[in-house]
Amino acid sequence: MVEQAHAFDDAEAYERFMGRWSRATGAIFLDWLAPPPGARWLDVGCGTGVFTELILDTCSPSAVTAIDPSHAQIEHARGLAVGQRADFHVAGAQSLAFADHAFDVVASALVINFIPDKPAALREMRRVTRPDGIVAGYIWDFAGERATSAPLRLAMRQIGLEPPPTAGTENSSLVNLRTLFERAGLEAISTRTIDVSMSFSGFDEYWQSQTPSFVPITKTIRELPDPERARLRDALRKQLPAGADGRITCSACANAIKARVPA
Repeated sequence: MVEQAHAFDDAEAYERFMGRWSRATGAIFLDWLAPPPGARWLDVGCGTGVFTELILDTCSPSAVTAIDPSHAQIEHARGLAVGQRADFHVAGAQSLAFADHAFDVVASALVINFIPDKPAALREMRRVTRPDGIVAGYIWDFAGERATSAPLRLAMRQIGLEPPPTAGTENSSLVNLRTLFERAGLEAISTRTIDVSMSFSGFDEYWQSQTPSFVPITKTIRELPDPERARLRDALRKQLPAGADGRITCSACANAIKARVPA
């Protein structure tokens, strides 16, 4: 789903890691976006097609094109039912192979902070959007330590470990997102936060979902001696008390932005 070292090529693991979060956040985002029916959409950084499917199910688009630089993610999406409803391509965000003004809405879900050259990507997103069309997206609030990994990162610090940095953290705040969109020449910019909560069957399900092989924090954890890894699990467990049924609930916050291309 991204254009950097941890390319999320394990599509099934990515679905366990982020799929449920993306669906919950994406539904709120699309309701806020309020796009017109019959629009031509481009989904930038589509991953396994979760957000693409939400667009198709809730926005009545005339057509949806979805791109991602990960071959594995695109092949996974093409093999799902959504693969018959949208046009999936392996491509990055920084150089879009589409004509000027080809789309009415260009959106990205949980992607912008990971793109190496964000200004170039925003310029391209503006270029392929028609005048008065919509450019929008949302990303986790990494800067505010309110992403899905926040409990795990806090637990690491509690036992004296510094978590690895998350790419694009400095661009994940609402202020910096707005600046990025302003510098791309976009207008009528609006922002909001999206708070979501997620329930897991128990601690082990949460742990497995947050420690897939492709994220840097997992490598750090795997290199710990067994006693330190046990300490980390204990510190995390204390942050996520289970209910009477054994389930645990945690929350996260995404920062969302939408804008118009000048007419």
